[in-house]
Amino acid sequence: MEALRLDISVPLRSFRLELALAVGAETVALVGPSGAGKSTVLRTVAGLVRPERGEITLGDTTWHSSARGIRLDPDERAVGLVFQEYALFPHLTVRQNVAFGGKARVDELLERFRITHLATARPGSLSGGERQRVALARALAREPQVLLLDEPLSALDAETKTAVRGEMHELLHELALPTLLVTHDFADAALLADRIGVIVDGSLVQEGHADEILARPASAFVASLTGANVLSGTARSHGDITEVVLDSGASVFSTDTAIGRVGVAIHPWDISIAREAATDSALNHVRGPVTSVFALGNRVRIGVGGLAGEVTRESAERLGLREGEIVVASFKATATRLLPQT
Repeated sequence: MEALRLDISVPLRSFRLELALAVGAETVALVGPSGAGKSTVLRTVAGLVRPERGEITLGDTTWHSSARGIRLDPDERAVGLVFQEYALFPHLTVRQNVAFGGKARVDELLERFRITHLATARPGSLSGGERQRVALARALAREPQVLLLDEPLSALDAETKTAVRGEMHELLHELALPTLLVTHDFADAALLADRIGVIVDGSLVQEGHADEILARPASAFVASLTGANVLSGTARSHGDITEVVLDSGASVFSTDTAIGRVGVAIHPWDISIAREAATDSALNHVRGPVTSVFALGNRVRIGVGGLAGEVTRESAERLGLREGEIVVASFKATATRLLPQT
């Protein structure tokens, strides 16, 4: 499988998108806040945006080179693009939408995505998951060598999203195409992608596997993108342990070494919730009222004193927690990351 390579510079409204990236037979997710330049990357690869400088190649084929004056039109690039809102033609049937991408494999793709029974339906009558399947089928009808997915799960409700995410993971693994996936949801990226690149203000600030970014975020901002609790404070050393006096006035302890202003990151699954302080090795205890309780699959997320902790459904039921009740959130110093603030 030929690799997609890009090294581009695109001026945007308030910053410049500067990105160098190589994608083999794998899925690379670009994660970041809205307006970071993620979708512009996809549109540039697809030929819908012209970079001011740079080069885009697929194997030995050059799609764009500002230095050599090469610029292939979008229809000359072997790209399948799925837009955020799917961009299906409302006046065409499902079959006609898929055939717009290419007529040779329509029946095969309808069957593959289990939408043969919807062939004569129009997009307005479809569910979110069905529309996504049609959009993917249309993209693959082009027989692309590169797949581009722009927020492919954002238009789905939570229940549908869980099911479709599993289906998409299997599909991407089976296709083994160079795939760029854009999302603001780190959980989606972690489940769908082989590698993740974090983009902030047009720059790639961290790249790696999901577990690497979770374990070693490059900054407090990256940690917040992964879903970690992030607090601000001032660190001072006490030998093997670092005390951070939070802006709230409370103190927490970490085995990381730092001095001065830091971000303090703790993942929700590293925080235990109890009615009294734990008697284990956890050094950090935050007492406060329960501010929220909501289920996330087989886990329950509980807000306490500006932190979000996660416990199993069984633990939540045993604790019988209600909003306003006073509890203690506990976490170990070894689970507390001290990071530069950006």
